[in-house]
Amino acid sequence: MVSSSCISLLDLASGNMMNFSQAPRALPRIMTVPGIISDIDGDGTNDGNSDAPSTVKKIIVSNFLPLNAQKDLKSGKWSFSFDEDSLLLQMKDGFSENTEVVYVGSLRVDVDTSEQEEVSQQLLEEFNCVPTFIPSEIYKNFYHGFCKHHLWPLFHYMLPMCPDHGNRFDRLLWQSYVSTNKIFADKVMGVINSEEDYVWVHDYHLMVLPTFLRKRFNRIKLGFFLHSPFPSSEIYRTLPVRDEILKALLNADLIGFHTFDYARHFLSCCSRMLGLYYESKRGHIGLEYFGRTVYIKILPVGIHMGRVESALNHPSSSIKVKEIQKQFKGKRLVVGVDDMDIFKGISLKLLAMEHLLQQNSGMRGKLVLVQIVNPARSSGKAVQEAKMETHTITKRINDTFGFPGYEPVVLIDRHVPFCEKTAYFALAECCIVNAVRDGMNLIPYKYIACRQGTPKMDEALGVASGSRHTSSLVVSEFTGCSPSLSGAIRVNPWDIEAVANALNVAITMPDLEKQLRHEKHYRFVSSHDVAYWARSFMQDLTRACEDHYSKRCWGIGFGLNFRILSLSPSFRKLSNDYIISAYKRTSKRAIFLDYDGTVVAQTSIPKTPSPEVISVLNNLCSDPRNNVFIVSGRGKKSLSDWFAQCENLGIAAEHGYFLRWSGMSDWETRSFAADFDWKNIAEPVMKLYTEATDGSYIETKESALVWHHQDADPDFGSCQAKELLDHLENVLANDPVVVKRGQNIVEVKPQGVTKGFVAEKVLSSMIANGKPPDFVLCIGDDRSDEDMFESMSNTAYGSSLPSAPAIFACTVGQKPSKARYYLDDTVDVLALLQCLADASNSKSSSTETQVSFDNVV
Repeated sequence: MVSSSCISLLDLASGNMMNFSQAPRALPRIMTVPGIISDIDGDGTNDGNSDAPSTVKKIIVSNFLPLNAQKDLKSGKWSFSFDEDSLLLQMKDGFSENTEVVYVGSLRVDVDTSEQEEVSQQLLEEFNCVPTFIPSEIYKNFYHGFCKHHLWPLFHYMLPMCPDHGNRFDRLLWQSYVSTNKIFADKVMGVINSEEDYVWVHDYHLMVLPTFLRKRFNRIKLGFFLHSPFPSSEIYRTLPVRDEILKALLNADLIGFHTFDYARHFLSCCSRMLGLYYESKRGHIGLEYFGRTVYIKILPVGIHMGRVESALNHPSSSIKVKEIQKQFKGKRLVVGVDDMDIFKGISLKLLAMEHLLQQNSGMRGKLVLVQIVNPARSSGKAVQEAKMETHTITKRINDTFGFPGYEPVVLIDRHVPFCEKTAYFALAECCIVNAVRDGMNLIPYKYIACRQGTPKMDEALGVASGSRHTSSLVVSEFTGCSPSLSGAIRVNPWDIEAVANALNVAITMPDLEKQLRHEKHYRFVSSHDVAYWARSFMQDLTRACEDHYSKRCWGIGFGLNFRILSLSPSFRKLSNDYIISAYKRTSKRAIFLDYDGTVVAQTSIPKTPSPEVISVLNNLCSDPRNNVFIVSGRGKKSLSDWFAQCENLGIAAEHGYFLRWSGMSDWETRSFAADFDWKNIAEPVMKLYTEATDGSYIETKESALVWHHQDADPDFGSCQAKELLDHLENVLANDPVVVKRGQNIVEVKPQGVTKGFVAEKVLSSMIANGKPPDFVLCIGDDRSDEDMFESMSNTAYGSSLPSAPAIFACTVGQKPSKARYYLDDTVDVLALLQCLADASNSKSSSTETQVSFDNVV
């Protein structure tokens, strides 16, 4: 499916948005298993000597490097240090000690062009970091423009309904986004060994990067993890470049999400927009995409337990704890830590606190909400309004319910060191996260770890050694951490009264229940830390890349529509020249053709055969050496009417239940008891699902019943089809029928009726008549045609023939199949049949000429 919003990189280049110098690189040629030739074409980037040994690296790519950078104004020298709070740095604990990790990303500061080369060398040598220096104007459009004003709101379910609430789509910002991703790709190319290294790309800033990397190296080992929500298809479909981003993500081998909801939304978008469907394989969700399996990983990220414990044991934490204890002596603390962001629900949290104090006068003077506000990561009118609203509500609450020595809400609107936050976490009886939409949010995890404490922190708190710890959580159900915190009180942040009641329950909960909930949470948080997350993702990425070198690869498509066609070495496109050569050498041929999706496109509204199809079939049938059959699931009346002009054409209707050898012969019926009482059971069941599924309908055949759902909602239709399949299998368990699911259908038909039976009967008849086939061609596109491929091969090879026939089993479309060949679409099928017909005509003409010449002589 090609979107009207597709964009070619040539268009971008014409705007001088992508004319940046590429990083120098000497890259090895991609290797293949013995006997398989790499089909990667290109610009020379895959050439080189691959004999030199190399170390396997993990290349971590994200918008920002895990570094702090500062420039001395006097000396003009740069100083760099690792950011210990960075997730990218902490995830190294999940890799083995001898793993080399290279980071690719931007610095949070501007570096002058004259200094960039020196800084790059320093960062690579001292920190294994490769900086991407993006021109300031492009970076502004990329980060503050497209990322923060388009993707970030959209992925958090906010649509630009009017100019005051969200920005309209700007293609110049999109071009900057693409250009920046290309610069990142160039930097990765400079450090990668394509045969060994793994690349792990992070977050929505770099969603088209997989396309650039896959285009350079078809067999690159590539993972992607999205740290934000992925919206439902109704929201995502509003993005003008929706297809480009989806296709780019599908160029990864493994795509990770925090929750099943996010993964489900992504899969739904792939289904609705690209026509892809997923399957669960041994517990792993996989999308078949042009011969490649793209795996989906669902695993929430964790925290670094060592980092939290280190902060708890820091002397400044103990000092801060004692200060806070003194400041809030006799009061009960509730803590909240949020970025200043319109999606964090800070104002809703404050309104819930206000409602709680209104309804519970006994809590006035005793309950304090400490709200820590981290600096905003983006700017704009919406952020300023949210900040103003937060301060306004805080002042109102404190003016209404406060008195000298007591403020119900303590708003800390500044940068707060992690050690200070741990002190508040360790003292607070409850933590509340009230975001209206949040990708993950690790605050509850950190709170739980801090409440568990350490011996040193327990000493500072005055807690007896060996005491059981407690905690209570109020968590918005719209955060990614919510599903993993089963002991938390989940709330709808928009329901202010419900949030207030939840806070009341969390504070007044018996200590024993607080202990049990805390212990349950701590077991999960401590065992599913950031190291576990990184290790699990890399294990799945390794598994996803296992068969890279067992397949042949072709790059197809232009610009951001580029994707890889990955096929088994024995599965290849059927060459017209190759089959015509075999066709001309043979004299007893059998040709089997499916109808829908093979000679007529599935998407075609008129289902009748075109004059071109009729002409080609008549030309093939006019050759006495050919036995041509249309093998379809359609009824015999439709097929006999449509092909009335093809007198020598054989037709198998209803998957072979009816068979006619030519237009002059009668219909034969599959020989079994004509008992169709099962229809009285199946049809009422199908009617129930038809009434409940808009766009579905029942097709009644003489031998079968078919429920169609191609015009229904894709997700609902697929769900209903699965349910109908199970329902019919149960009610028809004792009847001599089979229930099968095909492409947008569920069919009930008598046992033994398959297209494979048709191929077997025709081939066996030719052998019995002393005309064993020496050429067999079978083309189909559906699951039902797989029976024909298998039966045709078994019959032809299993019989006592003087020599093995030339067999061409061909599926339409690139997909897993029992066929050895494929053609792209119905256009290719008709072109092939026309070539065969021309070959027959040319041979007949040459024979007639020779006969005439002999008579003259």
